[in-house]
Parts: sequence; structure tokens; C-alpha cells
Amino acid sequence: MAIITEEEDQPPSPKQSHSKIRPPKADEPISQPTSKSPSPNPFTFWFYFTLLVALITFLFLSLSYLAPHQDPKSWFLSLPNNLRQHYSKGRIVKVQTSPNQAPIEVFTIEHGPVVSENVVLVHGLGLSSYSFRDVIRGLGSKGVHVVAIDLPGNGFSDKSVEEVVEGGNGVLGGLLDVYDEIQEKGLFWAFDKVIETGQIPYEEIGNRISKRKVVRPIELGPEEIGRVLGQVVETMGLAPVHLVLHDSGLGFGANWILENPGLVRSVTLIDTDSRGFGALPLWVLEISVVSEVVLGVSFLYRRLINLCCSRGIGVLDAETHRVLLRGRDGRRAVVGMGKKMNHSFDIAEWGGSDGLKDTPMQVLWSGGWSKEWSEEGRRVADALPQAALVMHSGGRWPQEDTADELAESIVQFVFSLPNSVRKVEEEFIPEHIQKMLDEAKSSDHHHHHHHGHDGHDHHHDSHAHAHAHGAGYMDAYGLGHAW
Repeated sequence: MAIITEEEDQPPSPKQSHSKIRPPKADEPISQPTSKSPSPNPFTFWFYFTLLVALITFLFLSLSYLAPHQDPKSWFLSLPNNLRQHYSKGRIVKVQTSPNQAPIEVFTIEHGPVVSENVVLVHGLGLSSYSFRDVIRGLGSKGVHVVAIDLPGNGFSDKSVEEVVEGGNGVLGGLLDVYDEIQEKGLFWAFDKVIETGQIPYEEIGNRISKRKVVRPIELGPEEIGRVLGQVVETMGLAPVHLVLHDSGLGFGANWILENPGLVRSVTLIDTDSRGFGALPLWVLEISVVSEVVLGVSFLYRRLINLCCSRGIGVLDAETHRVLLRGRDGRRAVVGMGKKMNHSFDIAEWGGSDGLKDTPMQVLWSGGWSKEWSEEGRRVADALPQAALVMHSGGRWPQEDTADELAESIVQFVFSLPNSVRKVEEEFIPEHIQKMLDEAKSSDHHHHHHHGHDGHDHHHDSHAHAHAHGAGYMDAYGLGHAW
């Protein structure tokens, strides 16, 4: 008999693949699944770099703005002794560059016998008469009457002017103007006006706020500098002059020479670029962050001068130039004047003009600065047919390291020319004084003639005395007369 049994259903086993799975070895690392990292954003670096530069710029501008601005007297007293001694030997001459502007004070210094030939030194941008101190001393000791000036915006001359402007100054500026008004007149000034007139003084406040005084750097171009030269020569009675132009001084004085050939006895050019550019790179002064660093650190400024202007300048001399350039808004004035230079100036056309064909000229040029600069000197001399080329051993600021050599070359050139004929102006006699003299002469030809003549002498002496005192202006820093 057959026995039938039922088997339980078993779940189907999964199909095994034909390929065998190899177990991992003990020494083989088990790789973990990795996710792809995002590619770096190229703009991230530049974003942070721009932000860093902006913060540094803001920091330097804030420090320069918040730095205490010294008044002229305090600034002068903080100068080194050598600069103060140089200033004490000079004098201030007031010039008028525009009828609608206040006079500008120009610093001048002179040395040597007054009855000799008159030599006028004009420096380039970023310099002053102080840089020519040794040349001035050398010329004076050799019998030449030399006068050096500080161009406006440089040295001890005025570097800024105060102007009254109209118009708003923005929301923040308006609030500052109201604050200044309250400081000047008191907190209850407007309240007192309300009680007195019954009205709020809107109009008076508005008029005072709309007109505000601003101090701006002096930015004179060649035309204005020409007026400065002319007025200094006229005020000091120097015509005709032997004009010595250094560096960018040619760009400022070229037009005045062309317009006044009768006032110029000769012209000497010292390392003057034919395109009007100076040795000192103005772009360094134009960029606020760079200028704050360079002018703020003595070592960096001296290195800049060594690279671009003079290899033999001393530490003390470089420091004095830095102090004068940095103080009283000098940097902004120099940059502004540099922008107004005529960089398309054609020296060949200038030298070949009819007014200068008979003007004696010489070119003093550095022979050891660089090969390119020596070739530039030859081009300048070739463009001026009447000029003689004399090479010196200094740099582009040769007055700093070869002052005696420069003085000797200038003296030899000046004394090689015929003596200058001075222009003598007749003494002006006021009309009422002349009338009194004529009446005295006509009343008695003998007695009153001598009386009137004595009166004329007395007037002449008193006029000369008044002129001597009237020519002197108060020291620019309120420290007494400059001479």
C-alpha cells in the first residue's frame, strides 16, 4: 500500500550569478563611496581682494582726514632748523594771478651783490628754493646777484587758497553747516530771533549755509605762473634777468619768456624734459594710498628720489623735501599743477621763434644718469641752435650733488655775455605835489626855486622810505617780518 505524504512549500532561493564574488582581502582597504566636491568659484578671490584694497584705502583716507591740520604757525615751528634758517633769509612777495582772487604770497631768497648781473632760479615741481641753497651760495660768492623763488604750491609759498562757494553740501554737509552755525552763534540764537521778530530766521540761516568757505589747493598753469614770474621780476626790479629753468620749470616759464623777450638776458636749461615732464613721478603723489605711504615713510621717499631724481642726495636733504611736499596741502597742489602742464610743448618750435632767435642759451645736462637721458639732452640742444650743451656729473636733480659745478657753469656763461643794461623807471611824482613845486618855482625864481627843490628831495626821501616799508609784507606765518 502506498503512503502519500505532502511536502511543505519552500520559498524560492534567489538566483546566484555565474560570477563568483571575491571576498575582500585583509590588507586591501575598503573604498568608501565619494561625492564630487564643487569647483572653486574664481570670483571669490577677487571679491575678497577688492574688499581688502577698499578697506586699506578707506583706512588711509580716514587717517589723513582725521589727522590734525596744523595752522601755518604751528607747522612752521615744527620744521627742522635748516628749513627755518632758510626761511629766515628770504622775503615774501605778493602777486596777483587773477583780479577776482586774493593775492598769493611767493617766497623768494636772494644772495650776492645787487649791482651785478641778476640770475633768477626757477625749480621744478616738488622742489623749492631750498634745493638750490648751495647753488645760490656759490653764485653769490662768485659775484652774481641770484634770486630763487618758490613757485606757488611749492616750498614756502602759498599752497592753498580760501574760496567762498555757493550751493548745497549734501545732507551730511548741511547738518555740519547747521552745527557750525550753532557753534558760532550759540544754541539759543534762533530762539532769541523768534522772540525778537516773531519769525524763525529761515532766510538768514539759509543764506549763511548756502555760502561756505572751502580751502582748495593752488593749481596754477603756465599762464598764471608766467604772471607770477613777471610780477616778481617787476617788484624786485630785476629786469633784464638771466633765467635758469630746472626740470619742469621750462614748461611753466616758456610762454613768459616768449612774451617778454626784452626782460630776459639769457636762458639756461638744467635737465629739462622737452615734453614738460619732471623727474619726480607725479602718479605716485596722485594715488592717495600710495602717496600716504611714500610721503609718510622717510625711507620710501628717499628711495624714490634715489631711483628717479638724484642718487647722491643725503638723508637730511631728502627729509626736508618730504616735509615741504607733505605739509600744507603741498601734494595736492603739485599734482594739480602737473595736470595743467602743456605736455605737447614743442621745444624746437619754441626755440626757433622770432623773439628768441637772438637770446643766448645754454643747456646743462647730466652725462651719467643714463644713456637714454644723455641722448635726450643732445636732442634738446639740437632743437635750440643758439644753445651750447654742457654736461655735468650729477643726476636729474644736480643741485643736490654737484652744486659747485652748476654754479661755475652758470657764472662762466653769464660773464661771457656783454653787461646787461638795467631798465630804470622814473620816479613818479603825484600831480598835487608837482603843482606845488611849479607854483613855488614861478613865485620866486631864486629863493623859492631852492625851497621847492628841497621839498622835492624831501618828498623823494619820504616816498623811498614809505616804499621800503610798503614793499615788506608780514611774514606768512605771523612770526614778524621776513626781512
